[in-house]
Amino acid sequence: MSRVNDIPDPGEAERQALHRAELGVEWLRRAHGSLVEFHHATGHAMDHLHEAEATLRECGHTDLADELRDELLPSGAVEDRWTYDLLESFESGLLADVTAHERRAREELADGERHITERRQERAWNDRAADE
Repeated sequence: MSRVNDIPDPGEAERQALHRAELGVEWLRRAHGSLVEFHHATGHAMDHLHEAEATLRECGHTDLADELRDELLPSGAVEDRWTYDLLESFESGLLADVTAHERRAREELADGERHITERRQERAWNDRAADE
């Protein structure tokens, strides 16, 4: 691997693979944010349902209140899994594994440097501006 203006230059194919891997990690981080949002939104919904249970009970609708208490509130969001569990599984599973793989690829192919495609583009645009 060579270096161009102090930016690692592993070669075009490797550079493309690294760029795609970095983008993959970035999209998984966005998915992680969506899962956090899903977790919080579901929690807020369950809080409202818990309040609805109490109100239904006060109004004498014990069957509806009991259904919330016994069936809906304790159930999970997806196949009896609560959202915190889904979030933790994603964080310790796919997100951690892909992030570690991308980091390992960067170490092997680009001396650990991140965003070498963007660094090259930045350098080219700065050089172009300086030439004008």
